[in-house]
Amino acid sequence: MATCFRLRSCLALHLPRTPPSRVLRLRAGYPVARIRGYARGPAGLSSALLRTDGFVGGSWLSAAATFPVHDPASGAELGLVADCGVPEARAAVRAAYEAFCSWRGVSAKERSSLLRKWYDLMIQNKDDLAKIITAESGKPLKEAQGEILYSANFLEWFSEEARRVYGDIIYTPAKEKRALVLKQPLGVAAVITPWNFPSAMITRKVGAALAAGCTVVVKPAEDTPFSALALAALADQAGIPPGVYNVIPCSQKKAKEVGEALCTDPLVSKISFTGSTATGKVLLHHAANSVKRVSMELGGHAPFIVFDSANVDQAVAGAMASKFRNSGQTCVCSNRFLVQRGIHDSFVKKFAEAMKTNLHVGNGFEERTTQGPLINEKAVEKVEKHVSDAISKGATVVTGGKRHQVGKNFFEPTLLSNVTRDMLCSQEETFGPVAPVIKFDTEEEAVAIANVADVGLAGYFYSQDPAQIWRVAERLEVGMVGVNEGLISSVECPFGGVKQSGLGREGSKYGIDEYLELKSTTNWP
Repeated sequence: MATCFRLRSCLALHLPRTPPSRVLRLRAGYPVARIRGYARGPAGLSSALLRTDGFVGGSWLSAAATFPVHDPASGAELGLVADCGVPEARAAVRAAYEAFCSWRGVSAKERSSLLRKWYDLMIQNKDDLAKIITAESGKPLKEAQGEILYSANFLEWFSEEARRVYGDIIYTPAKEKRALVLKQPLGVAAVITPWNFPSAMITRKVGAALAAGCTVVVKPAEDTPFSALALAALADQAGIPPGVYNVIPCSQKKAKEVGEALCTDPLVSKISFTGSTATGKVLLHHAANSVKRVSMELGGHAPFIVFDSANVDQAVAGAMASKFRNSGQTCVCSNRFLVQRGIHDSFVKKFAEAMKTNLHVGNGFEERTTQGPLINEKAVEKVEKHVSDAISKGATVVTGGKRHQVGKNFFEPTLLSNVTRDMLCSQEETFGPVAPVIKFDTEEEAVAIANVADVGLAGYFYSQDPAQIWRVAERLEVGMVGVNEGLISSVECPFGGVKQSGLGREGSKYGIDEYLELKSTTNWP
């Protein structure tokens, strides 16, 4: 962990706002936003929260270049955002490092209070924050509203956990000696987040980091930077000290070099990333050279198993909830539906009926919409490829199967039967509104199919057999299991996977440990 040589004695309980002269010094060599930038955006979005500049050291930061952010539903440009590069990333790390030397000494109670104020502001602005999510990601507004509550709850949760970072006293073999185990903050955490939950994936990481006494530099996804910047505006209002929360948006063109800069900077002690397994491996490689602490929430390929003993209606309801949230664009979405032969036909029939009745494709701002657009054209092409491949190998389209007439980034909710294990949709994460159904005969066969994947984030199964529930829950090679339940995420439960789905856990009482270092001191009176 980087040691604060120059500011080692900074243990002030109250941090003053950074003076302008110091802010300018942090940014020497590139432009400073003297007037905070705002995006116009579509009607109805909060002009106070829709920011376009980066946020470094408590001030808004422009860059030499900008990049456009588009509404995936209409293609309309929402605004031009500062395209931060390596210099801005280095400056943000320096600001976070200097802030850490004081923030680590702020009492847990005060850190708790500040996180709670941030939470309160999110709740006060929940409708405006949700509209930003819908505008930049296409997510239906009701889902976006749910994400904001989920997102804010992480700040509330970790505001409480900040005061529960306890150590231990160890009795050593020598009667007169004791050992004290302390938990101390790691330092600067670089946080790299995805587009599908542009608010919640930030607060789940940042809430834990700030509660532990760490400072952060957030690099949001290029498709959805506005949510991260809106959070910065509210963090500033809440009184989070300068440099504790920093945001450096960048374009896809600069994402690789910015990610590498964050992972190799000697002042960064921790990398937290949510995204694809392929990108996670690259970041792990960069972080390895300086032996940084890492936590990774990577790709999934979730099985959804329906046994003959299951309640079919309950299983269909769970399948709907698990598969079609955010149009199938979540890492814990069910990707493979394994249905036992005796219940297969009934399940497929009722699943198709539920899809036709309850799923409505459209712009996320329309009240009736349950299925918004996919994030971009590339995502649609992948879904189209998976469906085409399955059909060419013998799969049957029960419903859907093609692009939707609403717009180029929309795809029909699709149900496939007669799916086999050699099809792409059985081997890769689709990340779209496609539900492929594979028929199986025995419990052992279902578990084997489920576990063949090299990833293991979430898994689901439906059964009314108590003995089978215990067996399957323990045998599934995933980090999270939904038993007769299609929604498994909550702030109280640890989130993370096994195998190539990642390292570490987020949320819950365990999430704060990812940002703490253990130190033992021995032989104290």
